[in-house]
Amino acid sequence: MASYLETAAEIARESGALLANYLERRIPFELKGDFDLVTEADRASERLVVERLRSHYPSHGIVAEEGGGHTSPSEYRWYVDPLDGTTNFAHSFPMFNVTLALERGDEIVAGVVFDPVRQECFTAELGGGAYLNNRRIHGSKVERLEDSLVATGFPSRRRHLNANIHFYYQMAMVTHGVRRAGAAALDLAYVACGRLDGFWEFGLNPWDMAAGKLLVTEAGGRTSGMRGETHRLTSADLWASNGSVHDRALALFDEIFRGEFRFKIPEINRES
Repeated sequence: MASYLETAAEIARESGALLANYLERRIPFELKGDFDLVTEADRASERLVVERLRSHYPSHGIVAEEGGGHTSPSEYRWYVDPLDGTTNFAHSFPMFNVTLALERGDEIVAGVVFDPVRQECFTAELGGGAYLNNRRIHGSKVERLEDSLVATGFPSRRRHLNANIHFYYQMAMVTHGVRRAGAAALDLAYVACGRLDGFWEFGLNPWDMAAGKLLVTEAGGRTSGMRGETHRLTSADLWASNGSVHDRALALFDEIFRGEFRFKIPEINRES
């Protein structure tokens, strides 16, 4: 398994260097649909990653965000996000990454999240632990939700119909704060190394979270759906944590799903 991980990390670093070059050039972006952005960098990064994977593992399947992958009868399948955090990238906001994960059967066995801005390479393999630049990492030791720092994300499309604002507000009132950086794979990597104590989001794609989920669990954390159910890459939502605050947040989520709110969203005082 180590050879898969080493190869994936090498490819992610090469792709990250490509993205860094595009970042310096401040390339324009396009709209993919009504809301999602896509850039020349997304496509170039995906071409590079897919070409390298096919060269090393021609029989493996590849699922890639921009559609450049291919199907295969092999039990091995790669999930590729060539530029996680495209909106950030398009605005030169330095929170984006390349992420790759390898699935064998129905199990993620290797994952990489590479941040080319900070030159941080997060890696994990099933049963082998999680690492940041080859140093072992673990989740935080925070035990109380009230002492935690957590993160979330919001969808690009149909934001006006998304219920996450209710979860955001309640969690913001209970915890030390909620961060919304716009790159789910990095959020999950930060949970794995203890910079965040938890992360939740609705509607993630498999390539957004496959590597990050493995990082969290191999760092001693826990993942589930937001109702506490077993999480799968096709699940509607994800809650990942250091483990200690997991059930406490699930209890809060359960209240919100039932329409019970500990804190009322304040009304705007038009006279102030």
